[in-house]
Amino acid sequence: MKVVVFSLGCKVNQYEGQSLIKELCARGVDATDALEYADCYVINTCSVTGEADKKSRQAVARMLKLNENAKIIICGCSSQNNAEQYKNKPNIVQISGVGGKMSLIESIMSDIVPGVTVQDPPTVYEDDFHPELTRARGFIKVQDGCNNFCSYCIIPYLRGRSRSRSLSAVVNEAHDMATKTKEIVITGINVSAYGKDIGLSLLDLVTALKDVPVRKRFGSLECNVIDRQLLLAMKESGFCDSFHLSMQSGSDAVLRKMNRHYTSDEFIEKCDLIRSVFPDAGITTDVIVGFPEESDEDFENTVNTCRRAKFFEMHVFPYSVRKGTRAEKMKQVDKRVALSRSARLREVASELKREFLLSQSGKEVEVFIEEYEGEYGVGHTSNFIKVYTSCAPGEFVKQKISVHYKDGVKGENI
Repeated sequence: MKVVVFSLGCKVNQYEGQSLIKELCARGVDATDALEYADCYVINTCSVTGEADKKSRQAVARMLKLNENAKIIICGCSSQNNAEQYKNKPNIVQISGVGGKMSLIESIMSDIVPGVTVQDPPTVYEDDFHPELTRARGFIKVQDGCNNFCSYCIIPYLRGRSRSRSLSAVVNEAHDMATKTKEIVITGINVSAYGKDIGLSLLDLVTALKDVPVRKRFGSLECNVIDRQLLLAMKESGFCDSFHLSMQSGSDAVLRKMNRHYTSDEFIEKCDLIRSVFPDAGITTDVIVGFPEESDEDFENTVNTCRRAKFFEMHVFPYSVRKGTRAEKMKQVDKRVALSRSARLREVASELKREFLLSQSGKEVEVFIEEYEGEYGVGHTSNFIKVYTSCAPGEFVKQKISVHYKDGVKGENI
């Protein structure tokens, strides 16, 4: 039997999908994440935006083009959000949600067809995910769910409340991962909430990972958890100076409507604090443009805040209505206005990236070479600059940052 597990969306979905692949292979099944002919396709869906739902639905047709007779299993956030959208699609034999993904193994192995099995999100952390390393960098999931209930976001309703993995399980997996790779990424739905439900904190996690002999980085953090004690612990424990802080808006009025509990000035203070400990920190962010009731002034405040933050990279998204959220009931911004603002902010993002890369020019850095792209070995610095080199994947190499090239820089051997 051949099985393809196709995961859309976030790093957590990728982690869970790779765990399915590893267990299937352990049971003698030929399983992969490569889009190729298979007897069965598992589509691990995403619902963070309307576009993500659309891509999840379209994935069914993509799989059927590879094998029109294949069986298809749907799981993840999009089917948790609305299982009905998949019921009438051809060849789908099972629809489940975010919980119990590893139990799909039994359905695949025994050829059981249970139909729709979407249940409420789990209330405790499901610690049966143990992925195989399929990329140069390893990912470790430490947390699931979210309690923030930002007014635009559907994920807390789909993934459930925040729940943390035990510290011992995280550390054990990290040590095991360290035998297979030289860098790990700590991920979760809301990593910043790690430990709150089990009497621990993010600081405890950072400290516990100190003796794991790899370079470490967080996938994403909320600015509210950043303080000097955490930053110093990260530095001592071998964490990278790359920080993805989800800002979402640089307008205080919009932040309040989003139910984000900080101001633009407070966000900038956190960026300044990071750079006081990590002077060359690469700070990246997400920004939603065209949020309901966002005025021209609100947008200009966001542009100004982005410039003040001196982001290395920005992921800019036009607002997407999510049914069932508070923002759905607010007065919507004209789509053409939202798209125009998105285009302008992306231009600002490109300008800020060029400025950051220029500030790093000539510096000597350590690069973890991850893969080949054409004639170049490609990897990332600690602050996540993409470097194109003449070196082979799999090792750390010393490089001098040279000219801006494609989406990163060229590196010169030292």
